[in-house]
Amino acid sequence: MSRAHCRTAALSAAVLAVPLFLTGPAAAAPPPEVDGTRADELLVIGHRGASGYRPEHTLASYELAARMGADYIEADLVSTSDGVLVARHENEISGTTDVAEHPEFADRRATKVIDGVEITGWFTEDFTLAELRSLRAVERLPELREENTIYDGLYRVPTLDEVLELREELSRELDREVGVYVETKHPTYFDSIGLSLEEPLVESLEAAGLTAEDAPVFLQSFETTNLQELDEVVDVPLVQLLSATGAPADLVAAGDPRTYADLSGAAGLVEVAGYADGVGPEKAQVIPRDAAGDLGEPTAFVADAHEAGLLVHPYTFRNENEFLPTDLRDAGEEPGDYGRAIEEQLAFWATGIDGIFTDNPDTGVVSRELFEDEEDQAAA
Repeated sequence: MSRAHCRTAALSAAVLAVPLFLTGPAAAAPPPEVDGTRADELLVIGHRGASGYRPEHTLASYELAARMGADYIEADLVSTSDGVLVARHENEISGTTDVAEHPEFADRRATKVIDGVEITGWFTEDFTLAELRSLRAVERLPELREENTIYDGLYRVPTLDEVLELREELSRELDREVGVYVETKHPTYFDSIGLSLEEPLVESLEAAGLTAEDAPVFLQSFETTNLQELDEVVDVPLVQLLSATGAPADLVAAGDPRTYADLSGAAGLVEVAGYADGVGPEKAQVIPRDAAGDLGEPTAFVADAHEAGLLVHPYTFRNENEFLPTDLRDAGEEPGDYGRAIEEQLAFWATGIDGIFTDNPDTGVVSRELFEDEEDQAAA
């Protein structure tokens, strides 16, 4: 069976299975208020753009996400040596650019410790923006997303300002507000090398007129201290990213024993609500998988977060079998072939979450429409 046929069949099967998942548990508390407005709109967030179809964190990926219907496009930020914020998931860029093919930068290869992990490669903070401009983006997961490799070498690494300009252009063209969902990457590390991310981020948002409380912007971080600092200087919603394992790097560096598990419990979420407006949990924190790898039963996470007044935007939803629960993969197909991703997303919508991060915004839009239609029918 061809990959295209696999994908079509998977989507068709998911649509037929909708009622099964819409009978799941509802949220125990209503969506919270954010900046005085009831956040009852379910959001589809283009994770690194439409990274299921284009190399991630490129203007092409962001544009496609918006055209597919994403409400927000996610830009992860790191710094160049001359203090310019650029969009990369990590400051180590060997997996997302063609830097290894540039002999003039061979001597930039280095080994560093980032958030306690030793990493070898090429790092944005060792390049000026002009030097980084000579590189081109490549597909990060070529073994799973072979189709995306035809775009390798076409797109350069964008700056934050370019992403904000694109957001404004697309909002005008599409006649709807396209938002940006910005993550600061490794802020404690960048502070340690004199390249703080927060000040230039705020400057760019101010220059783009995106600092008011109703601006189409979310700011997010896996660390806590920088969000608390941002809470003092911006009015846009802040989101504390969480994980099923580990601890925030800033807390580790400060000798604070709290972990993500501590922040993710009912008491921890109340604490987070003191400076943040939402949380971005790893999706297993909302619905874990059982011992067989199948989709399990929802936890109390969404109800606890809503009770604390926090929005819930879990990550990351992807269409490929590799990333799906075992019971939603198409048996006998390849890891890169599409499984029953819509069924997974419908199960998560039914928990009462307020949005999803997805590499495939078009799939997210379809699952949201199906869920909302079923909700409307149930209320009629």
